[in-house]
Amino acid sequence: MPHHNFLTGLTAGFTPVIDSGFSFQQYRHMDLSVSNSELSQSQLNSPNAFQEYLDSFLRKQKGKVAYGGYKEHRGLYKRSELFSSTEDEEQVRNRHIGLDIWAPAGTAVLAVLDGKIHSFRNNDNFGDYGPTIILEHEAEGKRFYTLYGHLQRLSLLNLETEKKVKQGEQIAALGDPSENGNYAPHLHFQIILDMQGKHGDYPGVASRKELDFYLENSPDPNLLLKIY
Repeated sequence: MPHHNFLTGLTAGFTPVIDSGFSFQQYRHMDLSVSNSELSQSQLNSPNAFQEYLDSFLRKQKGKVAYGGYKEHRGLYKRSELFSSTEDEEQVRNRHIGLDIWAPAGTAVLAVLDGKIHSFRNNDNFGDYGPTIILEHEAEGKRFYTLYGHLQRLSLLNLETEKKVKQGEQIAALGDPSENGNYAPHLHFQIILDMQGKHGDYPGVASRKELDFYLENSPDPNLLLKIY
């Protein structure tokens, strides 16, 4: 996808999107795909049970932050009607098109690049993003967007669209399960080339049928973050 290549040059190396106190060496890749036989559906369905799995994973791996999930086929969304209201496997939304970064509630969320606030909203359906902020960026004559989901409600207070932000500036903090869509605390980070007229929200999970379109419109977040 050569037209995505401009994104790679916008960051010089590992670029944190959460509290920069976590070093690159403390990040560990975590597999949440359907092929991970260690992870049961009951663990996925419960934020507390999943948090225990996450804590155990990081202890064993001697890490502090878990990440992963771009293009992952997940069972995580079976619990929510938002994703699984159809029996047609082609139409079920279970392919993840952002990158998740798992860290404690209250962890600072940082703007990955200079930009401005495009929109924000509390997407408060069960299993949804909860509080969400979308930034707008321009580089090399191109406009694109970054989405930050599963935030604290407080993160949306006193926000204004068009407000400028600087790379590395704290724009939010991670929410807990009572406010972040009922998940163990984490950030959903996604690049979006065309918002398709949406504000404060954009699909972060796609069906198999629509996957090619969404992967094209939401290229790999690691082009900017450079974690792996």
